Amino acid sequence: MTGEFAVIGLGRFGGSIVRELSANGYDVLAIDADEERVNEFMGLATHAVIADTTDENVLKSLGIRNFEHVIVAIGENIQASILTTLILKELGVQTITVKATNDYHEKVLRRIGADNIVHPERDMGVRIANGLMSQSILDYLELSNEHSIVEIKASDKLSNKSLIDLDLRAKYGVNIVAVRREDDVIISPQADEMILPEDVLIIIGKDTDLDRLERTLRSR
Repeated sequence: MTGEFAVIGLGRFGGSIVRELSANGYDVLAIDADEERVNEFMGLATHAVIADTTDENVLKSLGIRNFEHVIVAIGENIQASILTTLILKELGVQTITVKATNDYHEKVLRRIGADNIVHPERDMGVRIANGLMSQSILDYLELSNEHSIVEIKASDKLSNKSLIDLDLRAKYGVNIVAVRREDDVIISPQADEMILPEDVLIIIGKDTDLDRLERTLRSR
């Protein structure tokens, strides 16, 4: 990932993005209409400015079209989020990621051309719920309405067997795309790869198939 980032909206979600990007050495322009929030990021972001991003002239004056990726993290004002996104598209920003607060908000954002739409509260809730419901699933990432990637720790039912012995693809229709072993990650493991007790399997598949696998691992 190269180039500069601009983050509009410095609430909990936007603020965490600014902190993470800055910590990894990226140039970040942090923008919010609230002076107190902007002051919080003065010494952290490359630049932090107070601005009304629903004003096209303001965005032009900030040189926003020169940023490779703009994240719109405005959460409490849907109208401001939509209008800001629309102006960014019209100004020709290359990639726009927008935080959506509900399904209606997402629908509008898609129609006006947002490149990436995230539901941080909903997605985190799903991940936490999956972790609470299962002792096997360590992490969960939704890819679409029907497909996900999960990290599953190698239980007694999985460990000390080769991938060909487990044959998860034939039995459940899921694929092991990687195996995490201590500090190493084995990408596209071979069929004769033995699964060790402390391994973590990274598995992709349809949600219904992943659920069947998880229920089997949970059963005694």
